[in-house]
Amino acid sequence: MSDVESRVAALERAVAALQQDQARAGPPESTEGHGPSSGDGGTDAGDRFWMLEGLRARHPAGAVGFAGHVRVAAGEAHWQWGRDPQDLLSQDWDDAATVLAALGHPVRLQLLRLVLTGTSTTSALTEAEGLGTTGQLHHHLRALVAAGWLASAGRGRYEVPAQRIVPLLVVLTATLPA
Repeated sequence: MSDVESRVAALERAVAALQQDQARAGPPESTEGHGPSSGDGGTDAGDRFWMLEGLRARHPAGAVGFAGHVRVAAGEAHWQWGRDPQDLLSQDWDDAATVLAALGHPVRLQLLRLVLTGTSTTSALTEAEGLGTTGQLHHHLRALVAAGWLASAGRGRYEVPAQRIVPLLVVLTATLPA
């Protein structure tokens, strides 16, 4: 297995675990608080690990978590998630393969970006360059819907479900260079 395949497999397992947690936890919580103003995750050099310090204070024995507050074309998304690392390590990660595999194609990533930035109808997506034929477009849309990254929002319209926006951006953050 190549390095890229290994990384995709690891991401697939992680997303499946996130989906299982989300199903158990119910709808995401809306959170309030301050956020970073710079690319390093902190508001200044003295506050670089503000999120990590908050997680440590709340879970001194250890936890894995992520949170986000983002604005996309459809509106704002607030989401947070946290879990005991031992629980994560003891789970079967095989179920994540399908969910992460859906992200493993450049056209699918482009579709997600287009939908997040406001291009949400099948007809508008068909006009975007580089997405292939109409049949190929529908193939990719079905794969993203099946994996939960997209949802039908009515006749020929798609949206990234609110509870998936921040997790999607976290997965991308983990894979893109800083």
